[in-house]
Amino acid sequence: MLQTLLNKLSAHPGLWGFLRRVVEDGFDAEKDVIARELQPWRDAGQRRFLDFGCGTGEFSICFPAESYFGVDIARHYIHYAGRRRPGRYAVMSGAGLGFASGSFDGGLVLGVFHHLPDDLVRTAITDLHRVLRPGATLLVMEDIPSPRPWNVLGHLMHWLDRGDHIREDEAYRALMQPYFSLRRWYHIKSGICDLAVYVLDRTDDPVILHGEAAAARQLDAGA
Repeated sequence: MLQTLLNKLSAHPGLWGFLRRVVEDGFDAEKDVIARELQPWRDAGQRRFLDFGCGTGEFSICFPAESYFGVDIARHYIHYAGRRRPGRYAVMSGAGLGFASGSFDGGLVLGVFHHLPDDLVRTAITDLHRVLRPGATLLVMEDIPSPRPWNVLGHLMHWLDRGDHIREDEAYRALMQPYFSLRRWYHIKSGICDLAVYVLDRTDDPVILHGEAAAARQLDAGA
């Protein structure tokens, strides 16, 4: 019964977005990270940014309208964003982004990968690598398990969000390599939710690592 109610709520983009803004303090923490890490207003109009899994286009206001491209698999969310938000929007999935290689100077993935199994994350990462130009920055923010057991509301929100693949730091980082190198990562609190922030650089020549080599690289990145 509760799952049915959640499905009905998420079918209404405006209402779902409002509820998310309430529990995440207007997404102020995420917007601060975008401004700091992507600096979208530097050289305004001369750079192009891709918001992968943009939903209702909540974060389009963080970018110059002419520089922002939002894509999402949910057609009703894209229609909502296109009518109410600045920027350009299209219905696409991570299995085949309809852009030429090297089309974007920066990318944003916010609250997407914790909904996807490992194989789909790897597929999306591969195509994000393709559409981002050499030297581009990819900013990823994802839900992580709350380090505070008493954060009951945070744990409840994760369940209500229907994110079936909320991972620990190490798992997210492993999925994003070898196509991106980790510049830095840290944690933020967005309302009642705990998020991990990953600032990544596009790797020119991906080198796939396995087993102990991959683990060693992860440790080096965290040093």
